[in-house]
Amino acid sequence: MKKFKKFYIEITNVCNLSCSFCPETLRKPEFMTIETFSNVLDQIKGHAEHIYFHIKGEPFLHPDIDKFLDLSYERGFKVNITTNGTLINKVKDKLIQKPALRQINFSLHSFDGNENSTNKDEYINNIISFAIEATEKSNTYIALRLWNLDADNTVNLGRKKNNYILNIIENAFNLPYKIEEKIEPGRGIKISDRIFLNQAYEFKWPGLRENEDEGNGFCYGLRDQVGILVDGTVVPCCLDGEGIINLGNIHETNFTEIVNGERAANLFNGFSRREVVEELCRKCGYRKRFN
Repeated sequence: MKKFKKFYIEITNVCNLSCSFCPETLRKPEFMTIETFSNVLDQIKGHAEHIYFHIKGEPFLHPDIDKFLDLSYERGFKVNITTNGTLINKVKDKLIQKPALRQINFSLHSFDGNENSTNKDEYINNIISFAIEATEKSNTYIALRLWNLDADNTVNLGRKKNNYILNIIENAFNLPYKIEEKIEPGRGIKISDRIFLNQAYEFKWPGLRENEDEGNGFCYGLRDQVGILVDGTVVPCCLDGEGIINLGNIHETNFTEIVNGERAANLFNGFSRREVVEELCRKCGYRKRFN
């Protein structure tokens, strides 16, 4: 049985923001039902221990996120959530002290990436307050992400955007140093007990309209990670937000059979040979990080 380090379950493809770095999905808006989520957990048992409530969409919009966490705990899964963090005050009571919740990743770059954002201080301070409360009352880890550095001009663009946020964090935790002096792109630093911050370069979502490369290389899709979209479509990684590499649907075929199917095997074996067999993968800039 194939085991995956990261198993992405898109509990909704609906988002409350429209960020410049995240293309809007062309799929119909949808929220995963409790029945479908339960079915997913049954089908992936043995394939993963850690699940991630994310591909596209904002997980905190789901009205049953607390029930999903309870079901995950009952089935023995640990949950990681990636969120823009704007709804944290509305959902925090559904999250605090949930034993399934392992980590929450807050994409702080969402604020500057969304032209309608207002009141940055309130946004950051709400997340910081939750982070402190969560780490005091549970074993949850908190990751504060600033994934907006420009690979060609890291000083003048991404880092300038982040200075204001970094100052708020430094003051909130009474840090005796400037974060900017210690942090490096792609590597995180510890801010407090179970609270971390990391900066990274902004990446571009793959798409069939992007430029195609020579078709050589490697990726961890279907090796370390796999995903299930809100409608049950199985995809090889968290960056196939439109289900272009449709490996099958868990409503029609069992997950184990899907990841052992012909298309999945061709993709997996191709990467083993350093050959990129899927068109979308040949148009994925993120893949080049592994080459």
